[in-house]
Amino acid sequence: MPTKSTKPDRAAYLQNLPPAERQALLARMSDRQRRALRTYWQLWAHEGQLPPNGEWQGWLIMAGRGFGKTRAGAEWIRAIAEKDPTARIALVAASLGEARSVMVEGQSGLLAVAPRGKRPRFEPSRRLLTWPGGAQATLFSAGEPESLRGPQHSHAWCDEIAKWDLAGGRAEAAWDNLQLGLRLGARPRLIATTTPRAVPLLRRLLDNQEVSITHGSTYANKANLAPGFVRSVRTQYGKSLLGRQELDGELIVDLTGALWTRALLEQVREAVPTSLPVRTVVAVDPPASSAGDACGIVVCALGEDGIARVLADCSVEKASPEKWARAVARAAQAWQADRVVAEANQGGAMVASVLRAADLALPLRLVHASKGKVARAEPVAALYEAGRVRHAGQFPQLEDQLCGLLAGGGYEGPGRSPDRADALVWGLTELVLGKKRVPRVSLG
Repeated sequence: MPTKSTKPDRAAYLQNLPPAERQALLARMSDRQRRALRTYWQLWAHEGQLPPNGEWQGWLIMAGRGFGKTRAGAEWIRAIAEKDPTARIALVAASLGEARSVMVEGQSGLLAVAPRGKRPRFEPSRRLLTWPGGAQATLFSAGEPESLRGPQHSHAWCDEIAKWDLAGGRAEAAWDNLQLGLRLGARPRLIATTTPRAVPLLRRLLDNQEVSITHGSTYANKANLAPGFVRSVRTQYGKSLLGRQELDGELIVDLTGALWTRALLEQVREAVPTSLPVRTVVAVDPPASSAGDACGIVVCALGEDGIARVLADCSVEKASPEKWARAVARAAQAWQADRVVAEANQGGAMVASVLRAADLALPLRLVHASKGKVARAEPVAALYEAGRVRHAGQFPQLEDQLCGLLAGGGYEGPGRSPDRADALVWGLTELVLGKKRVPRVSLG
C-alpha cells in the first residue's frame, strides 16, 4: 500500500501557532532544545520519509522526483552514525562522483543534514566519512562491483539503484557483493532510494519479502518545493507515462509481446556517444495534418565502431508544415546530418516541397511504407537485441512509444500513433538495414 505522505500534525501545529504563542513556547525551551529543533528530523519529515515499523532487512523508497528520497536516506544514515559508534556504512551510487556530489556534499546530503558539532569529517582521497563518535562510511561505485567484494558493513545506503549500470550485469553484481558483505553488528540493514524504472534489480527488490517498501509522489513533498515547479511539471506531464513514472513514482511495467522492453532500452543506453559518426541522418515521419499526430523527427548516426546510435528526439507536436520543416532543418544543421529520410506516404511531392521551402540543402530520400508500422519495426527491434544500437541519452517519449509496439501488429503506447518510433525505424533502417551498394569492376 502507498505510504501516506502528509506533513506531520506536530510540525503543522508549531508552524500555525499565533506568533505570540509560538514565541512563548520557544521561550520555555532551553538553548540546547531550540538549537536542536531545526535538525530534529522526526518533527519536520513527512510520513513517507520516516523508517517503517517492524522487522525488515531492507527499506526501499521508490518515489517521484522531489519526494525527499535523498534527505530520507541521509537522515537515516545520520541517525545510525550518531547512535552507533561501531557502525560501518557503505554509501553506493551509480558512480563515485554521484556518491560524493549527492549523498555526501549535496543539498540534502550527509554533510548538510548534520547538526553543528556532529558533522562527519570527509576525506575524499580515502572515500571516507568519519563521525565524531567513531562511526564510518565509505563511498562505492555500483559500476565497480568488485570494489564491494571483501569489505564488511553493518549498514548501507544505495542511491538511485534504477540507474545503476546494467551492462554485463554490473548492477546486480554490485548489489549481491554488498549483500554478502552486510554482516557486521546484531541487525545489518540497508536503505535503497530511487525513482522507478523497470530494471531487473528493482523488480527483484519489489519481490523480496524482507524489503519494506515506501511509495510516494512528488506532490507529497510540495511544501518544500517551489510552487512554480509543481505547477509546471503537473501541466507538462500530468498523467502521461513519463509523469506517472517520474512524478507519481509508479513503476511502468512492460506490455506482453512488446518489441522493446524497458530493461532492453536501459541495457543499450550510454550517457554520450562512445564512437565518432561516419553517417548521420535525420528521419522524419510527417503528420497527416497540423491538428493530428506529432511530426516524428529523430536523429540517428552510424559510428566508426559499426554501431548505430539514437542521438536526439526533435519531434514537434501539432505543428504546421512550415513549423515541422523548420524543426527538421534545425536538427539537420545542429547534428551536421548528411541526409534527411522522410516517409512520403502522406504525399511525397508535398513532403519534398515543404522541406525544400525550409532551405534544407541536404540530400533528401523519400521512403514509401509498403508494410505496417509494426512489421517495419520488427527487424529494427532485432538490431537492439543483437547489440547493434545504442541510445545516447534519455528519450522518454520516444521510448514510451517503442515499448507500446506489439508483435503481431498492435500499438498500446501513448498517443494515437507511434510517430516518434516510426521516425526512428526509418532512420535506423537507412543506416543499418538499407541496401548496400556493391563495388563493380567495369571491363570497358
